[in-house]
Order: sequence, then structure tokens, then C-alpha cells
Amino acid sequence: QVQLVESGGGLVQAGVSLRLSCAASGLTFSYYAMGWFRQAPGKEREFVAGISRGGGTPGYAESVSGRFAISRDNDKKTVYLQMNNLKPEDTAVYYCAAKRTILSVPYSRDASEYPYWGQGTQVTVSS
Repeated sequence: QVQLVESGGGLVQAGVSLRLSCAASGLTFSYYAMGWFRQAPGKEREFVAGISRGGGTPGYAESVSGRFAISRDNDKKTVYLQMNNLKPEDTAVYYCAAKRTILSVPYSRDASEYPYWGQGTQVTVSS
């Protein structure tokens, strides 16, 4: 019943910006911490960004800190990933994920802790 649908990926040149969206349904969205992960060919899935159920204290992987920003709109049941100054090494399939939490737990950087996942959206950055 829970469904997460990513959108906004595409083919872009280095240095430009994209905004990814993840629309959720079938859950009480405000009870869930959300995360963005990515996976490049031949590499393990890695944490990109996470945000608490209320939107406070977001966190980022070191490789994207200062360039990416995660946000959420609980009324729209949507989480966003703003990606600025994209680099070729950002090329990957990007996934959003949801994890039910209690008030004091912000998010997790461990993909195995997220039970719900979207289908992914491809981001390709050319040089």
C-alpha cells in the first residue's frame, strides 16, 4: 500500500542544478523520517541526505555537503532534494526511502533501516 514515486532526474551538464521530488502515499507521512540514497554502476548504495519527520536537523554525506539540500512538505506528502553545482561523480540512480520514527529520532544513514523505497530516478551529469 505504501508507495514512493521519484521524479525530476535527467541528463544535464556539470555545474547546473536539478530538483528531485518524491511523492508518498499510503502512509501518515508526518510520522516518517525520509532519506535520499544513490547507487552508481558497480558501487554500493550510499547515503546522500536525510531529514526528520518534522523537517529539523537535516544531514548530508560529506561528498554533497554544501551543494545539496533536502526539504519536505508534509501537507503535500513530498520530500525534495535540491542538487546544485552537479558533478560527473554525482551520476547515479537516486532513491527516496521512508522509515517510521518516534519524535526524538531524526533519520538514519543506514539503508537497511528503511523499509519503504521508491523505484529510483536516473541522474546523469556530463562533463
